[in-house]
Amino acid sequence: MADHTTNAAQAVESDKGYWQANVRIILVSLVIWAVVSFGFGILLRPMLSGIAVGGTDLGFWFAQQGSILVFLGLIFFYAFRMNKLDREFGVEEE
Repeated sequence: MADHTTNAAQAVESDKGYWQANVRIILVSLVIWAVVSFGFGILLRPMLSGIAVGGTDLGFWFAQQGSILVFLGLIFFYAFRMNKLDREFGVEEE
């Protein structure tokens, strides 16, 4: 009976660690996306206006293209990192 209780406690700790790591990855990704889309595209646009990229200023580029490309990059990063996390905790899909 004690062995079953120990296994259950280990499973709960493992689940807790998995979800803490998952939420941390999500929060980091959201912060990066917010900084790029809101920060570079809106708040820092006047500071970035002197830097030319593709015929327009860098602030406009971040607002129109950069935030989308960073978002796509974050999707691939999240999928890669979650696959690695799933393998670490033994919950990967077959």
